[in-house]
Amino acid sequence: MNDSRKSFHTELKSLEKEMLKMGSFVGESISQSIEALINKDLKLADEVIKNDDIIDNYELNIEEKCTRLIALQQPVAIDLRKIIVISKLVTDLERIGDNASNIAYKVKEIGAQPLIKEMQDLPKMRDIVVKMLRDSLEAFVNMDIVKAKEIAARDEEIDNLDEQINFELLEVMKKNRETIKQGTSLLFISRFLERIGDHSTNICERTVYMKTGKWTELE
Repeated sequence: MNDSRKSFHTELKSLEKEMLKMGSFVGESISQSIEALINKDLKLADEVIKNDDIIDNYELNIEEKCTRLIALQQPVAIDLRKIIVISKLVTDLERIGDNASNIAYKVKEIGAQPLIKEMQDLPKMRDIVVKMLRDSLEAFVNMDIVKAKEIAARDEEIDNLDEQINFELLEVMKKNRETIKQGTSLLFISRFLERIGDHSTNICERTVYMKTGKWTELE
């Protein structure tokens, strides 16, 4: 392998590491947003909102590096697909970060009010989507399409929890109109978590594309 190819693969590996750092940061934002809800921690909610700018900067920097790597190294075949997929993948990560920030905004709307019902299902959703995100990124790095397909299948569990939470909250809101405002905020939080699951599924689909060169919807 000549020096030019060694340099290319070193830069590509560095790009992967930067993407994984972004993914880890995004996962932490998801966890903190639900922690802020359960503990009524408005300072933590503010921190999640503030950190969305860091996630945006990650996306811009990684996209710029992808563009530069393509322009300077002119990669082909799977190397080119990998760089293109990384540039698309960080958009999914940025949108997941937006959803974590949206959850934090809803937490601030609820404020110090007691929750209208026990919210054990939202932390459960949070745990599933955070693991799904981390596993989808690992499958991408390892180009493991079997694992990618297995991870994408978990999205059904998230959808089912979202439906269950919606049903339970609507029942509470029907019985007591004073709960409608908070109930609506909680419905949005559940939906934001469901969307995070969708974006993790997108990452799994991009992994299959990167390995096979064929686009496959896994939902």
